[in-house]
Amino acid sequence: MELIVGMPLLQMLLLAIMFLAIFVEIKTGGMGGGVLLGLVAAGVFWGSQYVKGLVDLYQIAIFLVGILCIIVELLMPTVGLLAGVGVAAMLYSVVLALGGDINALYAMLISFVVAIAVFAVIVKKLPSSRLWNKVVLKDQSSSSRGYVSAEPRNELMGRHGTVLTELRPAGSALIDGRPVDVISEGAFLPKGEEVIVVAVNGSRVVVRKK
Repeated sequence: MELIVGMPLLQMLLLAIMFLAIFVEIKTGGMGGGVLLGLVAAGVFWGSQYVKGLVDLYQIAIFLVGILCIIVELLMPTVGLLAGVGVAAMLYSVVLALGGDINALYAMLISFVVAIAVFAVIVKKLPSSRLWNKVVLKDQSSSSRGYVSAEPRNELMGRHGTVLTELRPAGSALIDGRPVDVISEGAFLPKGEEVIVVAVNGSRVVVRKK
């Protein structure tokens, strides 16, 4: 039974396997069972299309260039540019192999979505390559890992100081013998005014006229 896009189910399945193999190899960075399965699927897909006279060596060459770009990216990781070029070349060659029309695009997109769905199920069980770690943000900048948005200055709470620059409402004040960036509590405060720290939120120090 042919799908609504007019492509046999077997071709759709072969495409999905090829895409899945690419995702797995980008994730793992290895030459394991994923790439072997992908090569077999690619061989069957392109071989059958070539025998039927539906593709020529040009489309096959584009596909192979795409694979080569991904392999080079895995072996000598750059910023992911080669991997992007490789995937684009492979998608382009597949669309050409399927006829180069809107139905071919639909067929490729359906296969691509199926591969993504399967990959999403198994992705957490696979080891991560350097390329994968580059394109996926894994770590969080949390306080438990030693990251803070600003150094806390709670020790300034309740301290007295003198305004160094006019506060309109931001400026600086001399507190405990050192200049501190502060914000007045709403009102303008002139230089030399005596102030007291009434609130500290991270690096935000709020002062009020004494």
